[in-house]
Amino acid sequence: MYDSSRQGWLYIALLCGVLCASSVTAADISLSVRGADDGLKNALRAASLSVAAEAEEGPTAQDLLTAARADYAQLLGVLYAMGYYSPVIRISVDGREAAEIPPFSTPARIRSVKLRVIPGPQFRFSQAKIAPLAPATKIPDGFASGKIAYSGTIRDAADAGVEGWRDTGHAKVVISGQDLVADHNTNTLGADIRLSPGPKLRFGRLTTSGKTRVRPERVRAIAGLPEGEVFSPEELRKSATRLRRTGTFRSVALIESDVVGSGNTLDIDAAVVDQKRRRLGFGAEISSLEGLTLSGFWLHRNLLGGAERLRIGAEVAGIGGDTGGQDLSLSARFDRPATFSPDTGLYVLGTVEERDEPEYFERTTWLGAGLTHIFSDHLTGEIGIALRHSQAEDDLGKRNFDHVFIPANLTWDGRDVPLDATKGAYLSVDADPFVGISDSTSGGRLYADGRIYRAFGADRKYVLAARGQFGTVLGADIDEIPPELLFFSGGGGTVRGQPYQSLAIDLNENDRIGGRSFAGLSVELRADIGRKIGLVGFYDTGFIGRDSALGGKGESHSGAGLGVRYDTGIGPIRLDVALPVSGDTGEGLQFYVGIGQAF
Repeated sequence: MYDSSRQGWLYIALLCGVLCASSVTAADISLSVRGADDGLKNALRAASLSVAAEAEEGPTAQDLLTAARADYAQLLGVLYAMGYYSPVIRISVDGREAAEIPPFSTPARIRSVKLRVIPGPQFRFSQAKIAPLAPATKIPDGFASGKIAYSGTIRDAADAGVEGWRDTGHAKVVISGQDLVADHNTNTLGADIRLSPGPKLRFGRLTTSGKTRVRPERVRAIAGLPEGEVFSPEELRKSATRLRRTGTFRSVALIESDVVGSGNTLDIDAAVVDQKRRRLGFGAEISSLEGLTLSGFWLHRNLLGGAERLRIGAEVAGIGGDTGGQDLSLSARFDRPATFSPDTGLYVLGTVEERDEPEYFERTTWLGAGLTHIFSDHLTGEIGIALRHSQAEDDLGKRNFDHVFIPANLTWDGRDVPLDATKGAYLSVDADPFVGISDSTSGGRLYADGRIYRAFGADRKYVLAARGQFGTVLGADIDEIPPELLFFSGGGGTVRGQPYQSLAIDLNENDRIGGRSFAGLSVELRADIGRKIGLVGFYDTGFIGRDSALGGKGESHSGAGLGVRYDTGIGPIRLDVALPVSGDTGEGLQFYVGIGQAF
């Protein structure tokens, strides 16, 4: 006979039991380690789940028992990693050994968890063998007889042996056997690892899979996997990097086939997933003198099905500023990766801009094309040809310029984080020879930008950063050069604390024009004062010369100030406040706001 009232009371009783078993409890958790140094004690404490549970808010009895039972393996892993192979680990829960408490018989309340560890002696290698090894394989120095037998050293030695064979083309090398024997009488550990290299393999076909709209032949062209050549992990890494840097794919994985093909070939599968094809982006930057700059762009990541990128951008600068008028620009750039070679790309660009600067007004149209090439992970280059037409008005009057440019750039970027570098260096060199059309004069423009970063102090919390800039225009007189190609100093990109483009060449009492040479130096001392907050002190100086050579006649000025940085995770928000230090080009306080470090 079914009795609903009895069934209801049964449910209530079961519910109460569960709630009691999982009720929040406050327990005394302790860890004692006999005869160990602080390093081992701290490592054990950091690994203990029981100690971590104590720091959580309101752990239940079930949480504490689960953590205590798991701590045997947690603590043993730390001890093995540090060379202790005969430890004694006791974990008691209210006086009972945690391992002996059935997992489904959790006490209603836990008052104490005591972890007691006797590490025992530290073991050393009696034997450390790994064979056979590929030529030039470098095994960790610690994997040798008489050295402390850290378990991590054994793992590192095995990994080194495997990677040594893979680097010579043996992609299917395996650990065919391993004997690890601990002798507790002599406190030593014998390690004997045997490798089976397998045959030397060559790259086979590159296949494609995943959710992508990029044509398979274009995936293969971009990856540039050297089919038919000896297998190389480095070549595999390069191929994956080439696919990722197109920006077309959200994820890239190059997966080695499980089966060796005929002729000892190894097929590779490129498993890729596309990014969203279209993207909109916006940016903003403000300073007290230059005003507000707004920018935006529309991007298509896979225009023709071959990972081609089309980027259309627009910018309005000088809004509400005191730098002449507003600067406007509209640009479009098409990039096609893997043109002529996997590391060579083709670009086509067009730009229309209007620059209303303090010392000149110029409307410019650019139309050009060229090639980019990636020489290495740090070195890139670009060369092209472009037609430039401009209409300019400055203190020399109204003029038209028509030139054919051959723009070239070489950039070496060894920074750790481009937006917030703490070490490394950066150097970019632009060489832009130009040929005059009609009445315009031929010549060339050279500009270099070098930066270096060094971290120091406790936890490397201080960073010293320095930047040097150099520019010159050759082959044409100062009145035969478009104003935009001349050099000015002052403002956020050159000398903070001085008004924007305030340093120029004085032609007479009222007429000014840009210089044919420029040199700038900036130094910053950055300090982290919190998890996300940083302070910066900086000094900038700039020189503008009338002649191409820096040793000629010219003027200089400088500025200094303080800044605050707030780390957003993708780059710091920057606020700089600066004052003039030398020169007669400006006075008063200037401030600058932007994303990323000043350089």
